[in-house]
Amino acid sequence: MGTFSEFFFSGFLALFWLSARACSQTQEPQVPCFFIFGDSLVDNGNNNGILTLARANYRPYGIDFQLGVTGRFTNGRTFVDALAQLLGFQNYIPPYARTRGPAVLRGVNYASGAAGIRDETGNNLGDHMPMNQQVSNFANTVIQMRRFFRGDTNALNSYLSKCIFYSGMGSNDYLNNYFMTDFYSTGSDFTPKAYAAALLQDYTRQLTELYELGARKVVVTSVGQIGCIPYQLARLNGSQCNEKINQVIVIFNTGLRKLVDSFNKGQLPGAKFVYLDSFTSSRDLVRNAAAYEL
Repeated sequence: MGTFSEFFFSGFLALFWLSARACSQTQEPQVPCFFIFGDSLVDNGNNNGILTLARANYRPYGIDFQLGVTGRFTNGRTFVDALAQLLGFQNYIPPYARTRGPAVLRGVNYASGAAGIRDETGNNLGDHMPMNQQVSNFANTVIQMRRFFRGDTNALNSYLSKCIFYSGMGSNDYLNNYFMTDFYSTGSDFTPKAYAAALLQDYTRQLTELYELGARKVVVTSVGQIGCIPYQLARLNGSQCNEKINQVIVIFNTGLRKLVDSFNKGQLPGAKFVYLDSFTSSRDLVRNAAAYEL
């Protein structure tokens, strides 16, 4: 049986410059590199060496994964692992925590469990790398990459313009911030609309920084139906999703889609952003769980 993450990415390929053909394991990748930013949905080991409860470097995580326990928050692959394979990469994109040297030319995964758009998000679980830190880490990678292009900024920018960038943020800004009222004040400091606006203001700056560092082909995912995660279902006797939470998420997702549209309409010249509607994808999983063998 596939993991949630593997089912989750299925609608992604048609939206993102990729043909429907499956890539063989011997051909060259369709893009030169793949850079990943996000949280536990795509973290593949960056939290292993830090002091945090948001770690997955122990069993049963990885029990169905060929590499075993790695720090992925799943029994098998994440959906960016599957995407990397479909793109033709011979190996999974490695975590930033252990990637240096020529390996950075193929891409790096900066994702960190518990991370959010806001720096304080996830502090209830311990240390982590929020989006601001992930962008800073990518800036360090660009400095490393410049050496391999002998300081030729134009050549490096041309190379990066062909790469795919994935960013999936926002879930923890609600789960481990806004709706965690015993630990954070944001739930009382902001209305749902004002909080979404504050998140989007920060996210706009962060994505713009990625653009300024060379990102041109960027996938941005919405927040899924976190009102339907097992914890929320258990609170409602397992019978229904917490639609109050889902309705708040829709406010953020609506603004995020408008942000992507504005980027594509000239705000960031030469860039192509794709909005991945994971909210709708996860809704289909909830409504048609049996069809996915869940």
